[in-house]
Amino acid sequence: MTHDHDGPHEHDLGLSHDLPALLNRRRALGLLTGAGLAAALAACSGSDSAGGTTTTSTPSPSGGSSSGGSTATVADEVPAETGGPYPADGSNGVNVLAETGVVRSDIRSSFGGTSTTAEGVRVSIELTVLDLNGREVAPYEGAAVYLWHCDREGRYSMYDSEIADENYLRGVQAADADGRLTFTSIFPAAYPGRWPHMHFEVYRSAADAQKATGKLRTSQLALPEDACDVVYASPGYEQSADTMKQTTLASDLVFSDGHSLQMATVTGTVDDGMTIRLNVAV
Repeated sequence: MTHDHDGPHEHDLGLSHDLPALLNRRRALGLLTGAGLAAALAACSGSDSAGGTTTTSTPSPSGGSSSGGSTATVADEVPAETGGPYPADGSNGVNVLAETGVVRSDIRSSFGGTSTTAEGVRVSIELTVLDLNGREVAPYEGAAVYLWHCDREGRYSMYDSEIADENYLRGVQAADADGRLTFTSIFPAAYPGRWPHMHFEVYRSAADAQKATGKLRTSQLALPEDACDVVYASPGYEQSADTMKQTTLASDLVFSDGHSLQMATVTGTVDDGMTIRLNVAV
């Protein structure tokens, strides 16, 4: 099946589009302080850049070790990336952020005028938002994340003609005192031109997110290859399995210029559900 967004899009220009933002990344000057905070951050660490100091290994969906996100440091800002052509944040037409009910943890179903549920392997997306302020790295309590991604068929709600009346797989959550927030969703498809991913925007608060003001960062989360291979071998993901054979991180329109701070870790199984984790420093 061919969808409206298949293949490269003018809003997904990768390095040439994002280079100005990437050149403006600021580096954190300090290190973690406090044993409790350090332990908490290590427990939910995503991946370590070449400058990182600690790596973790987590079980893969097949019972092995998912190394996709094992090389990131929490002391670097998550890179700025394009929001892509389907953000639904009011920047190019439709705006889900202004709709009552968008602040929610479970984003599998549409809300408002419809309750259609997206089918696919269930995932829990656990993000830890970190504030790189001054010389310390601290949990960013109250910061909000707007997360969105395609469905099992590679379509984006509110844009693809087949699901233009749906708004599933989109939602906002605010971070707790530890900077943590969780979404329940489904594992996204792989579609031509892109490595499997999720989009997100970070705001100062849920109230700001709903007004699309005070945005701190727009970025994307990458999914490790071993987890994708396991999920795409399950029923309903046959098209993604074929697409993955023609997709590499090196050729991806966004991640080809670096992905260590965006590569999540994935644990769990297809039958019991999977957990996707990433640190998001801003």
